[in-house]
Order: sequence, then C-alpha cells, then structure tokens
Amino acid sequence: MTVQAVAKTNPGRFFEDYAVGDVLTHAVPRTVSGGERALYHALYPARHAFYSSDEFARSCGLPSSPLDDMAAFHVVFGKTVPDVSLNAVANLGYAEGRWLKPVWPGDTLRSESEVIGVRENSNGKTGVVWVRTRGLNQRDEVVLEYVRWVMVRKRDGDAPAPEPVVPDLAKAVDPETLAIPEGLDFTGYDFTLAGEPHRWGDYEIGERIDHVDGVTVEEAEHMMATRLWQNTAKVHFDVGARPDGRRLIYGGHVISMARALSFNGLANAQIVAGLNAGAHANPCLSGDTVYAWSEVLDKAETPAPGVGAIRLRLVATKGHAPFVLRGEDGKYRPEVLLDLDYWALMPV
Repeated sequence: MTVQAVAKTNPGRFFEDYAVGDVLTHAVPRTVSGGERALYHALYPARHAFYSSDEFARSCGLPSSPLDDMAAFHVVFGKTVPDVSLNAVANLGYAEGRWLKPVWPGDTLRSESEVIGVRENSNGKTGVVWVRTRGLNQRDEVVLEYVRWVMVRKRDGDAPAPEPVVPDLAKAVDPETLAIPEGLDFTGYDFTLAGEPHRWGDYEIGERIDHVDGVTVEEAEHMMATRLWQNTAKVHFDVGARPDGRRLIYGGHVISMARALSFNGLANAQIVAGLNAGAHANPCLSGDTVYAWSEVLDKAETPAPGVGAIRLRLVATKGHAPFVLRGEDGKYRPEVLLDLDYWALMPV
C-alpha cells in the first residue's frame, strides 16, 4: 500500500499570498498574569511607578496597576507574526497606533489584522505589505490598534505583481483621539515616589534629553523575550535565516529597552497612549550596547484632571551617540537602531 504524504505544517505566507481586504484572524489567544509583568521588568530596566505599584496606580484613580503598555503591544504583535511576518525580511514601520483600554492581569488577548496595502519591490523578489492590527480582550473590546508594514519575500519570483495599493496614513495621531484610562487623575500625583520632579509644564517643544544610561543586549535575554511574546519570525530564531549567520534582535526588544532607559529624564511620562510613527533604522545584534535619547515634538492638554499629553521622539542608538540621527545624505546614521514617535500621558 502506498502512503500519500499530506503536508500539515505551515510555511507562512509569502508576498503573493496577500490581497487588500484580507482579514487575518490570528491563532492562540493569550491570558496574561502578574508573571508577565515580573518577567517584563526582569528583561528591561522598567521603573515607571504607574506599572510597578498597585498603590501608586490607585493614587492615580485606577483600581490597580495594569500591564505595561509595551508588554501589551508585544503580546498583540506576537500573535500576528505567523500570518504577517514569518517570511519577512524586515519590519519597516508603524503608524496610527492607539492604546484604547488598559490590559489587566487575567485578561485574555487575541489579535486580528486587515491587509490595507501591497506593493511589489523593483527587484521582483520581495514586496511590502501593510496591515492594520487590533488587539481584543475576552469581552471583544479593542485594547490596542496600529498599522505596520513589512517587507516580505516572494515564494515565486515570476509571480505577477499585484496592483500597488499604498494606504494614506496620518502623520500623527490627533491628541484629541487619545484614549484616557477611565478614572485617571493626576491631581494627587506623588512626584517623590515617581522618581523625578519634572511635570508636563517643565518640558519645552524642541527640548532634547540624553537618557545617559546604556544596556548591553544579551542573546539569552533576547531569546527569552522573543519566546515570551510567541514571536516566531525566523530571523529572530534561526541563525541560518540571515546571510551573516546571526540572529536579529526583535525590534520590540529595542523599543522596550529604549522606553525603559527613558525613565532617566522622563520618569513621569507614565502612560504610552499613541504611536505616531516608527522605524527600525538598522539591525541590532547581540553584544550591542543600547543607549537612548528623546526629543519633545509637541504637547497637548487632555480632559482628564491633572493629565497632559506629550509627544516624544525616542531614539535608540548603538553606543552612546546622543542627538545624532541622520547623515548629510538624509539617511539614518549606522548607529541609529530605532526612531519612534509616540504620545505619552504625564502630570501637568
């Protein structure tokens, strides 16, 4: 008797497998717990008081401390990898991100994405795919949404190019659309316990802050983080996936490291509320030492008592290179790892 082999494994999607309008329901919902926070704080030097202390969060009007905003982002992002970026060459950028509801220990998160753009690259071997992703909790409430675009390999270089569709994305999230956690009140904010006296009114548009400290990225910590977020992208796991034989550090690992380093100078930028833009400018590899600096881009009032919004550019660099971003050719300098534009909430 001849046994017919049936393929049951999933090689992931390639560029020609995407079409504008496709809705991708991502597998494996994830219930988060206090252990998620403990491990997140073990991986990064995260010290923002709002996410470190239930009592501090209660003094700000919330029932307890929610999960760190970037930890929630990583959980939602990780769900999308098998369907969006398993065969990606690079994650290129972000836009129109908003954190809409706090994520609490015990919540179960799942993700879904809609393909909103495709464009084949001129080499005919890769293409760019744009998706809008939503993270939902067990009550089907959207807790997070964002757009990202990735460069994905083609399965067949001779496959015809699709009609290009490039979405028109906002350059920044309108601060009036930022979601304020219900009950948030910074009028009784304890600056001593938070770690710094600097409030919203102390920052000026155009001001730049060198966060001073650096952290060397270790292979073991990166692999632990990538597994924690269930990010299965081959370039993060398999040394054979890149020509140089090295595993690429997950871009979210760099984001969280830079955000944690920004505590020194921005300890009161407690809550990440919006993601305007972002680019992973150059690859980060094990052994690189990550530093960070920030620039104040804008400020806005909010209707919440004692709460202001501040728009920040967060730049992560390989080595201590404050305030260096682009060369004379307009391209990112080789030491720049991350250029992230986001809104945060802080006491006025």
